[in-house]
Amino acid sequence: MQNFRGNYKMGPSVQEMFNAILIEDVDGKPKAGLTRMSTEQLPAEAVLVRVSHSALNYKDGLAVSARGRIARSLPMVAGIDLAGTVEESSCPAWKKGDRVLVNGFGLSERYWGGYSQFARMKSEWLVRIPDELTAEEVMAIGTAGYTSMLCVLAIEDHGIKPGDGPVLVTGASGGVGSVAVMLLSALGYEVVAASGRAEDNEKFLSDLGASRLIGRNELARAAKPLEAETWAAVVDSVGSEVLATAIAQTRYEGIVAACGLAGGTGLASTVMPFILRGVTLRGIDSVMASQARRQRAWNRLAELVDKSQLASIYSVEAMSEVPRLAHEIIDGKIRGRVVIDVNA
Repeated sequence: MQNFRGNYKMGPSVQEMFNAILIEDVDGKPKAGLTRMSTEQLPAEAVLVRVSHSALNYKDGLAVSARGRIARSLPMVAGIDLAGTVEESSCPAWKKGDRVLVNGFGLSERYWGGYSQFARMKSEWLVRIPDELTAEEVMAIGTAGYTSMLCVLAIEDHGIKPGDGPVLVTGASGGVGSVAVMLLSALGYEVVAASGRAEDNEKFLSDLGASRLIGRNELARAAKPLEAETWAAVVDSVGSEVLATAIAQTRYEGIVAACGLAGGTGLASTVMPFILRGVTLRGIDSVMASQARRQRAWNRLAELVDKSQLASIYSVEAMSEVPRLAHEIIDGKIRGRVVIDVNA
């Protein structure tokens, strides 16, 4: 491990050495590695969190592998999620021992993130961990599951009810998709799961509640402007051709909740599904969502998540494994969720 000396202001009084995954500029290129740091080097924010767990997301893979330029400035502590307990706070809303989580808000992009045994956070970023969930379980859900819940809430708020027709979940074997399948099934929806590895993941997705599986190749193609009305609603984490085909197949007054771009950023669609069928394309942003939406989502997750099912879709890895895992998630080799134990 290397030593890093930052130029940040002195923060609160706790002074400890700890481990973090730091992205630095090495010969003009970002390079991530396990680094030894001091709490004195952390940004001077209001709340010091003793982190216990983080998670592995597609965006984390891009940032740590340097296969996507996520960090806008270097050096940058990676990790878009964290969970732990408040160690020190200059904000009266938070006190030592409070269990908290943070998702998004530009962590690992503009602000130092969660692959770290300590983190200083703005007080307004913190969300209370529901009593029903442990820090490990919260990170098993993570940004992926929280994003899934925002998608499900969008479907419910649109008025789509169980019995209105099948709900398509694309990228179903990934972090967002697998939790979406689990949540929608728990609510009584008929869930059709689309996966690039449908045969390999058939039992996995069926156990989560999918009623039927289809291959991604059924959707990853040039779509007609309108196709047979099939889906009452869609949760899409893939984008590109898959999203365009899903839109063309959505039923009258249906909704497509789009939250990802694993398949690409393009969208070759037409206005016809929107003006002839009244289809709603609802973008889901988990990064800057309001605190009210976040707390609503996490409270619903605490109610709906089946802990035995949740346990079946995640594994726990040490923080030292993050550089290797970053490449695996980008290469599509990760199924379900990976929790990062920052103290292992």
